[in-house]
Amino acid sequence: MRAAFTIVHRWGGLFIAVFLFIAGVTGAVISWDHELDEWLNPHLFDAKATGTPLSPHELVRRVEAADPRIRVTYFPLSFEEGHNADLFVEPRVNPETGALHAVDYNQVFIDPVSGEIAGRRFWGAISLKSEDILPFLYKLHYSMHIPDFWGIDRWGLWFMGIVGIVWMFDCFVGFYLTLPRRAGPGTGDPDERAPASAGAMAVMARRTWWQRWKPAWTIKRGAGSYRRNLDLHRAVGLWLWAALFILAFTSISMNLTNEVVRPILSRISSLTPDAFDDRAPAPLNKPIEPKLTFPQAIEIAGAEARRRGWEEPAGSAYYGLLYGLYSVNFFHPGDDHGSGDMGVKMLFLDGTTGALEGGRVPWEGTAADIFMQLQFPLHSGRIAGVPGRVFLSFMGLVVALLSATGIVIWLKKRAGRIGRRVAARQPAGVPVNPAAR
Repeated sequence: MRAAFTIVHRWGGLFIAVFLFIAGVTGAVISWDHELDEWLNPHLFDAKATGTPLSPHELVRRVEAADPRIRVTYFPLSFEEGHNADLFVEPRVNPETGALHAVDYNQVFIDPVSGEIAGRRFWGAISLKSEDILPFLYKLHYSMHIPDFWGIDRWGLWFMGIVGIVWMFDCFVGFYLTLPRRAGPGTGDPDERAPASAGAMAVMARRTWWQRWKPAWTIKRGAGSYRRNLDLHRAVGLWLWAALFILAFTSISMNLTNEVVRPILSRISSLTPDAFDDRAPAPLNKPIEPKLTFPQAIEIAGAEARRRGWEEPAGSAYYGLLYGLYSVNFFHPGDDHGSGDMGVKMLFLDGTTGALEGGRVPWEGTAADIFMQLQFPLHSGRIAGVPGRVFLSFMGLVVALLSATGIVIWLKKRAGRIGRRVAARQPAGVPVNPAAR
């Protein structure tokens, strides 16, 4: 059994190692994506004009008037003092071709006081320019920038979801392999076991189970490079096993929400219907045109929020073109990017009828609802505020370390296996040619 698990750990780990190394390094950085983005791109984020800001709807009008090929789908309803407003846009359908206009940006930064456009960029573009680097790393983290094809835009999410599944199961396999064998020293890996004398076997037999497992939790001082790599890989993985498991599990939950997690949860607990998750999206070139305007949707949602006794102001509005749904979000300024959405209340409205289609309220709903709400705050560390983000940056580096040490261990063992096979093929008394290795 142990030998089989060793093979599973080896090849499962090799399959995910490179992708986890990239995800770990990028995760350590994007824990601070908002702050780093502002620091790198003050020309996009810092407002120049001072005074009374224009209305959000006037800013939307100016952005759309500047380029008739696009429409604004998301914009803030309040502004941070000294900061530009950032709006997200999507291309309109070209009536001459029936396809979407070719637009090379999806985010616009506009001065809320002067109404002047400060800059544009394509969020998630493959680019290392200062304007693009943080969105590039963010998208690389969860999708590896795997392109869309066959009319499907979720290949990257699905692939990294599969990586997460392998990672989660490999967490258990790796843990099992650290447990001491019932007889004799070693970890069960055929490449590590060595013949033990009868005396050594007797000493091992007298040790308690914990005494035999304890070395797996430690890093031997003064060891060679291979042993140091092995100890780092094993001991760090043990001490931080719970955090690694949470990262693996939440990556599955976020990348395969509708494909895996919600169907499983619905069999265990009741999930409150969610308009965006439960509606099938329209084709990309056939967006659902709303009959309800943004101001009308915001007014209806505001009245419903007051009826419910919500104290938070309307903070942003979004229209999902492929779902025909408005989302009006209620939060205090700054809570939209500082709390992992756990401080954001949402109301959904049908873009055609204006009918209320439910919403999301942090910490409310069934056990399954709250479980789903927790996935991003747990994965990002934002559930614990700044200390949580610091810890998740550290964990990103840990994931990269485990991936790198795992590859080093495999390369060393592979060289040893090749050397033994070469030696076995040599006639007796003939030295092994090192070049053959």
